[in-house]
Amino acid sequence: MIDSHSHIYCNAFDDDREQMLVRAQDAGVRHIVMPNENCASIDLQKAVWQAHPDLVSMTIGLHPEEIADDFRSQLQAMHHMLAGATLPFVAIGEIGIDLYWEQNRREEQMEALHTQLQWCKEFDLPFIIHCREGVKECLEVMDHFGEPLPKGVFHSFTGTAAEIEAIRKRGDFYFGVNGIVTFKKSHIKELLPLIGINRLLLETDSPYLAPVPKRGKRNESAFTVHVCDFVAKEMQMSSEEVARITDSNACDLFRLTLTSSN
Repeated sequence: MIDSHSHIYCNAFDDDREQMLVRAQDAGVRHIVMPNENCASIDLQKAVWQAHPDLVSMTIGLHPEEIADDFRSQLQAMHHMLAGATLPFVAIGEIGIDLYWEQNRREEQMEALHTQLQWCKEFDLPFIIHCREGVKECLEVMDHFGEPLPKGVFHSFTGTAAEIEAIRKRGDFYFGVNGIVTFKKSHIKELLPLIGINRLLLETDSPYLAPVPKRGKRNESAFTVHVCDFVAKEMQMSSEEVARITDSNACDLFRLTLTSSN
């Protein structure tokens, strides 16, 4: 399995990161994509990648919740890193719109998303979009991007069937599902057939959103197996088939070349 979205570099894992990575591999996770948050988190990612270059991949981008007064200077610094081509980033992310907690940075978030989508085109990289209470705004930015849009994934997707259709009018994107799909009151399991296995990515979003039966605990990449098993049951497939197809999807999106030993 590939955990396509996991913040394993954050301080929640400072006490047991190496053990956590062993647990992930023992559970069948062969690769982890680390979504970036801000300029400071790039060095945290880099440290994990340098220790485990075959197990993890780095991304670069400014999370919408990190949009503050200095967002343009952070974007400028990130663009400089991309142009320098000294680190092997596999995506621009996580980027997007988050209007869940507050709306006063709406315009700045849209500007940052537009800028970073342009990086996808400039550096030939896919995007990882974080979108919470902001599908309308994400699609508005995409509609002003021009053709063709880059490839990408809407991670931790919790939208509606109508939003899936609206997104698909803009491009043939992937959708990431995590522990939320296992929650009793979640409607995401009902959307799995609409998304389709060929456009699905497994993720944990660790250390957040631990799946049933680990809900309430710190999430970690080893728990990808619970998401995989749940999706398999809902889609009447074997867990092995779900892992194989979603791995292929992740490798296609992020251009990962993995060996069976990873």
